[in-house]
Amino acid sequence: MMRGRTMARGTLHHYARLMRLHRPVGIWLLLWPTLWALWLAADGRPDQRLFLVFVAGVVVMRSAGCVINDWADRDFDGRVARTRVRPLASGAVSPAEALGLFAALSMVAIALALQLNRPAQLLAVAGGGLTVIYPFAKRFISAPQLVLGAAFGWSVPMAYAAVTGAIPRVAWLIFLAVVVWAVIYDTEYAMVDREDDMRAGIRSTAILFGSADVFVVSLLMVVLVLALALVGRLAQMGPWYFASLLAVSGLLLYQRRLIENRDPTRCFEAFMQSHLVGGAVFAGIALDYLFRPG
Repeated sequence: MMRGRTMARGTLHHYARLMRLHRPVGIWLLLWPTLWALWLAADGRPDQRLFLVFVAGVVVMRSAGCVINDWADRDFDGRVARTRVRPLASGAVSPAEALGLFAALSMVAIALALQLNRPAQLLAVAGGGLTVIYPFAKRFISAPQLVLGAAFGWSVPMAYAAVTGAIPRVAWLIFLAVVVWAVIYDTEYAMVDREDDMRAGIRSTAILFGSADVFVVSLLMVVLVLALALVGRLAQMGPWYFASLLAVSGLLLYQRRLIENRDPTRCFEAFMQSHLVGGAVFAGIALDYLFRPG
C-alpha cells in the first residue's frame, strides 16, 4: 500500500514538472494579457464568473502547451544541457503518458470554453490550434516566437468576445503588443540555448537575429512601449496607466542591460523577470479604473 502511494506521488510529481507547475513564470506571461483584456473590455469591472473561467483556462492551457511542447521536443531536449532533465527527455514520463495528460487537460479546457458565449468558443478553438502548432513551428519557421506570441495573445480577443460579443480595434492592438512582447522575452529565452538549438536543428529568433539580437530586441522594446501607449489613448486611460508605462520602460531597460553581453545566465534572468512587465501594465489599468472619479 505504502509503495503504491509513493509511486503515485512520484508520478504526480513528474506530471507536475511536465506541466511546469514548478515554474509559474509562463502562467504569469499568459495571465497578464488576459487580465488586461478582461479589465479593459469590462470598463474595470469584469464579471466574477468570467474572471474565474479565464484564470483557470490560463493555467490549464499553459500546462497543456508545456506537455505537448515537451512531447514534440522529446528527442531534442536530451541534446540540450538545460532541458535533458525534463520528465520526457529523462524517461521519467513516457510519450504515451504525456499524450494522455495532454488529452485530459484538453478536456478540461473544452469544459471551461463551454462556459463562454459562442464568439469566444469559436476563438477558443483557434487558440487550441495555436497551442498545438507552436512546438512544431520550431522545425519549419525561422521566427517561431511569432506563433508563440499569437498563442499567448489569443486570450485578448477571446476576453473581449466573452465580455462584449465583439472584438474592437483596441483588442487587436493589444494582441499585436502581446506578440511583440512574446518575441522579446522568448528571444531572451532562446539566447540561453542558441548553440545547442543550432546543433539540434531547432529554429528561433535568437538564431535568426544573430549578432543583431540585442539591437533587434531593444528596438522591439521601444515598439512595445509605443504600442501600449497607443492602447492607452484608444482606451482613454488616465495618468495611472501612463505612469505604469514608465515602470515598464525601466523594467525593459534592466532586461536590456542583462542581455547586452549575451551571457546565458543573465539572459535567462531577463526572461524570468519578463512577467513583471505584464504585472506593471495590469497595475496601471487596475489603479486607473479604481481612482476614476464617479
